[in-house]
Amino acid sequence: MKVAADQVMNGRDPTILRGDPITGDRYICSDFATKEWEHLWKKIWHVAGRENELQQTGDFIVHNFMKESVMVVKQEDGSLKAFYNVCGHRGLRLVSESSSVIDGFHCPYHGWLWGIDGALKNVQDPEDFPENPCGKLKLGQLRCKTWGGFVWYTMDDDAPDLFDYLSPIPELYKNYPLETLVRVFWMRIDLPTNWKFATDNFSESYHTRTTHPQVPPWIDQDYWTSRHEIWSSGHGRTVQPMRPSLSDRLPAGQIHPFDQILEYWAIDSSQYDDFETKVMQGWLDLKAKKRATWRARGYEHYSEMNDEQLTDSLHTVIFPNITISFLPDNIIFFRTEPHPDDPEKCFFDLWCMAFPVDGLDVVESIMAGQRPMEEASFIHRDFDDGRGVPEIEDSIVYQDMMLARALQQGMHSAGYKDSNLAGQETRVRFFHEVLNDYLKAGVKS
Repeated sequence: MKVAADQVMNGRDPTILRGDPITGDRYICSDFATKEWEHLWKKIWHVAGRENELQQTGDFIVHNFMKESVMVVKQEDGSLKAFYNVCGHRGLRLVSESSSVIDGFHCPYHGWLWGIDGALKNVQDPEDFPENPCGKLKLGQLRCKTWGGFVWYTMDDDAPDLFDYLSPIPELYKNYPLETLVRVFWMRIDLPTNWKFATDNFSESYHTRTTHPQVPPWIDQDYWTSRHEIWSSGHGRTVQPMRPSLSDRLPAGQIHPFDQILEYWAIDSSQYDDFETKVMQGWLDLKAKKRATWRARGYEHYSEMNDEQLTDSLHTVIFPNITISFLPDNIIFFRTEPHPDDPEKCFFDLWCMAFPVDGLDVVESIMAGQRPMEEASFIHRDFDDGRGVPEIEDSIVYQDMMLARALQQGMHSAGYKDSNLAGQETRVRFFHEVLNDYLKAGVKS
């Protein structure tokens, strides 16, 4: 069911909760993971990749999820079709990674040829079959659609339309030209934790001052200045001003990141009488300056953005496993997917994306430092307690990952019964309650 943006609930109000306990078994139990596969993962919409990966006829994306594999293929008419990545003859996977084909998909086992439209084109010894299967058999097809430059598919023929499933996210972010984004950093990381670690983590900012001390000087982490929003579908977001928190101060003499932001936009950071005035008035001045000069400076992606979108962080969780940080110049895509065999492991996807700006050949990726303004190559690494991902060392997401193993270990303890949550962590329990609803809906009485 489509959810309107104005049907928002206060994500800091614990009275909206039923009070379902968040117990350790849901992070460690294989039976719980099996229920998630049957009643959650087979029902939702998944991101296969970016639309700009499919430029020419025959280009295809492969998305492996648990023990399933799906490929999305560019058709001759420019449309996209999604198929299960398995030969209809004896069940061999047709392809192992994203690429491009000209005449179709050749099965490496018996040579069957499937067209990019999914129809069987050629087989060995067709006369040896009771009836020639060519032109009669087709690959298993899935529903496929695009939003925001992302390619989505669902395994459920009865799932709601993509835009109903995502609602109100497309409406909230219609001002962002997401199709123009360049993915400047692209990494998949093997983590020793259940996939729900990330959704829990990204549903609150209560941990930020402890885990990410570099954040409050440029994004206000005070919960009373933030807006916590949640929708019945499980989607939610935290909207925070991209200005220093008044509750924090950097040591004297240390260069302040907010000063650098102001100066970049030709605002004299020394003009303000005190720190409080610089934070509050400087933030307003920044909105006005961006509004007045974006076109001359080549920031074309600002053309439809409102004042909040020009200067704030809109950290958004799309139920159940995708988080997108919508920043003025960068979009950061986070996703966890479960390991196919071990509920205590997951895959963490990190995509740092930037909007093109005239004259900028190098961009700050936020999580991976400065990067060329060009599509990045795919990297797959094991986290290895931080040693496997030097490119993101000490970044915000790296600091989150450093907690993953110990948190997973804690789920085994008899000392952990349920989470004790602050009001600003309401969205954490709400996420689990929506997940419980999916699992209960799949249980027949």
